[in-house]
Amino acid sequence: MSCIKDWPVADRPREKLLSTGPATLSDSELLALILRTGHSGSGSSALDLARQLLNRFGGLRAMASAATAELYAVPGIGPAKAAEILALGELARRFAATPLSPGTRFTSSREVFAHFHERLRDRKKEVFLTLLLDSKNRVLREIQVSEGSLNASIVHPREVFQPVIRESAAAVLFVHNHPSGDPAPSREDLELTSRLRDAGALMGVRVLDHIIIGSDRYVSLADRGLFD
Repeated sequence: MSCIKDWPVADRPREKLLSTGPATLSDSELLALILRTGHSGSGSSALDLARQLLNRFGGLRAMASAATAELYAVPGIGPAKAAEILALGELARRFAATPLSPGTRFTSSREVFAHFHERLRDRKKEVFLTLLLDSKNRVLREIQVSEGSLNASIVHPREVFQPVIRESAAAVLFVHNHPSGDPAPSREDLELTSRLRDAGALMGVRVLDHIIIGSDRYVSLADRGLFD
């Protein structure tokens, strides 16, 4: 296969981006710019390699969330290119995750989901977050309480409420993800929520909701009536 530098200038991804803008490039063309070089062993160009990656993983999101070993299985992908792909995915997630500013006020579970979805949907382990709120339900601070195994976060009420007391929060809202993509609450989720509600009641701290985030949907335990 021919080298990209031998192509007509208008067909080269870099020159095309500079002359017509990044929005005119396909996913494979943009990825080729990140990869820079192809696979010398097969004679494939960077664009050929980009297309192989996207076909193998089914798209950019799945590729950027792949394990290192999965990337290595693609001919032409070694440590350097794998690192570039993983860094690209992490940058995209960080860019999508709008910083949570003090004073933010969520008025619905859907707003919470919209804020945390991109950050949590592709995490390989469960991450448990606590939002500390003031008396008007405005965000004081976000705390990551734990990052657990593939299917369980390790959470103890003592660890959850220590920062609540320290920050003099009046209320809390809990958020965690399910790496499986299915946000249906497990028995452990329900039991933990019950323990946290009881602990909050003892300290006079309102527990407003526990929102579980999946790949493209969520479950609010408050919306399901658990907090009535």
